[in-house]
Amino acid sequence: MATIYDVARLAGVSPKTVSRVLNADGPVGEKTREAVEKAMRELGYVRSNAARMMRAQKSGIIGLITGAISTRNQPSIQQGLPDLFIVQGIQRALESSGTTLMIADTAGRNERVPHLIDTFLSHRVEGLIYVAEYHQEVSLPALPDDTPLVLANCFDSRGTPAVLPDDRRLQADLVRRLIAAGHRRIAFLALRPDMVAGRLRPFGYRDALAEAGLPFDPLLLAHVDFDQAEIGPQVLWDTIDRMLRLDSPPTVLCCGNDQMAMMVYGILRSMGRKVPDEIGVAGFDNYRVIAETLYPPLTTVELPYTAIGARTGERLLQLIAGESREAGPTLVAGPVYWRASVNERRPENVLAFRNLREENE
Repeated sequence: MATIYDVARLAGVSPKTVSRVLNADGPVGEKTREAVEKAMRELGYVRSNAARMMRAQKSGIIGLITGAISTRNQPSIQQGLPDLFIVQGIQRALESSGTTLMIADTAGRNERVPHLIDTFLSHRVEGLIYVAEYHQEVSLPALPDDTPLVLANCFDSRGTPAVLPDDRRLQADLVRRLIAAGHRRIAFLALRPDMVAGRLRPFGYRDALAEAGLPFDPLLLAHVDFDQAEIGPQVLWDTIDRMLRLDSPPTVLCCGNDQMAMMVYGILRSMGRKVPDEIGVAGFDNYRVIAETLYPPLTTVELPYTAIGARTGERLLQLIAGESREAGPTLVAGPVYWRASVNERRPENVLAFRNLREENE
């Protein structure tokens, strides 16, 4: 087990300096402190038994690291603030627990995360939560065994407890609803494949088609980097134009998110296509600033950020109490919101689909 002297040796400082960093009882330069904290992480240094005993005295504090507070460069008015909604869900889950949530913001700089973790540990937090702005893989420093960590909207390679959106199921549920409405040619304008959601949701799309006995047509699936500053809208326009020129064109366009759907409305309008009379449009997120204000209102599926936060808070409380037996990530789904952007097609098609589902079951 690493000692304070090992840390001092690796950091190139004196043991007294390491002690000052650990106890915050003396002046230490920023670069020196960072070198000491880096050495502790690399060595897996665990504070002394005395420090662990101090930590055993319940602080009632839970630390949360997020980027939700700082101003980011992304157009948040269009995309929403998913990590902020997650934080709100966490707060609701902890309200009656008697704990205090201490929030630290990264200011958009991931390199600050190790320092924020060390700061929380110095405040003897009972547990930590890390919130990501979108579904992604992260790499965080290892924590002492007596400090539980739960990841929200992200995961890591260590198998740290995590609460994630069930992207595959969410997309499948939306497509199932479209099929139930009588649609058979459903196009999917997916997010970039380098995104976790961009990889998972096409599986859900294909799951729903397979369940209904509908063939998968690769010409109806395209990954579209639609939010590139200059060429994104043109790429999206070209993709839609190609699909609509097929011998058997789609009757509905599923979009990677509601922001894309908003752009698709404009593109279809420029093409002289009426929504939903000539073609339907469905989104993903249920970001209501978009979904409820578009005309016609947007059919979409809810990405349940607040529920992700609530489940995260609940899971951390279980870990702190030593009660959690859940293995692997917790997956959270949400409802489909059916609005006027997609038409219900012939009733006999709906009945045929329901009969097919019953036969498959």
